[in-house]
Amino acid sequence: MTYEEMFNEIKGKFMGADVSDIHEHLAFQFNIEDAEAGGIFYVEVKDGELHVEPYEYYDRDAIFICAPDVLMKIADGKKDPVAAFTEQKLRVEGNIDKALRLKEIIEAKQGELKEKSAAKKAADKVVKKVAKTVAKKTAEKESKKSK
Repeated sequence: MTYEEMFNEIKGKFMGADVSDIHEHLAFQFNIEDAEAGGIFYVEVKDGELHVEPYEYYDRDAIFICAPDVLMKIADGKKDPVAAFTEQKLRVEGNIDKALRLKEIIEAKQGELKEKSAAKKAADKVVKKVAKTVAKKTAEKESKKSK
């Protein structure tokens, strides 16, 4: 995996998170350590909007340093960032209190994904019910025509 592929995948995992409840400016830089996918990018919450860009962020609150696979697991909600830190798979430099807010961004995205999944299941159920009703009505019409 190249840096560009890794960055685009991570950006997709973060973007769309509803951070409108976060009324504080947060800026996190991620230093990814890997021979192929290594690089730097930042995640910023500003004015209730989330920004993810492939640049170094000099006025950052915290720097997260890890391997790409660790970051992917964290972004997917499969690995708690505090657990990754405790296991020494994630290093953090800077304001620890603000660094802990990363979890809020991840949870916001995970909550949105769960809502979309639930909405899709509900829509699928309605579609199946409508299809079943249409099939039944069609069968009834065909039955009446044949009599």
